[in-house]
Amino acid sequence: MTMPDDEISVRGRPRSGNTSRATFSGREARGPIIDQEGHEIAPETLEQGFREFGFEFGKANPFGNLTREQRLARLEALAKLLDIAFVLPGTNIRYGIDGLIGLIPVVGDIITTAISLWLVREARALGAPWYLTARMLGNVAVDGVVGMVPFAGDAFDVMFRANMRNVRLLRRWLDKQGR
Repeated sequence: MTMPDDEISVRGRPRSGNTSRATFSGREARGPIIDQEGHEIAPETLEQGFREFGFEFGKANPFGNLTREQRLARLEALAKLLDIAFVLPGTNIRYGIDGLIGLIPVVGDIITTAISLWLVREARALGAPWYLTARMLGNVAVDGVVGMVPFAGDAFDVMFRANMRNVRLLRRWLDKQGR
């Protein structure tokens, strides 16, 4: 069963036998605005609420306009979360989400390596020289490659702490540079 071409090209004509007498155009209201309790809301208050609620990413970007110290503090906090956030009960061994996510075969190690590479990128954005960046990339590579080994790699992740090493390297270099 096919539809004739004249039914396809004609606008405004309903396909079914039901016809509606309602006409709507553009921004015209289609009825009262009702809240969750069933009460009617005045359109003026709704428009005022939309004007008050807005996002302006250009003015308050949480990732931009940070000082050098704030960026370094963010890197240190992320490195601590990845490497030493928790303590193994009954021992003095610290581990982070890097060791936990690394328990997921292959995918977990790829995710944590990507986060570690972001830390190196941020260090480069802070002005770290190529030799320091190369050393940091070496730490990430060792952590990523050895971390791929099931269980033994996760134990290595817990002990090696590549992210803490990298932040420590960056902090030492920044301290030598002066502000």
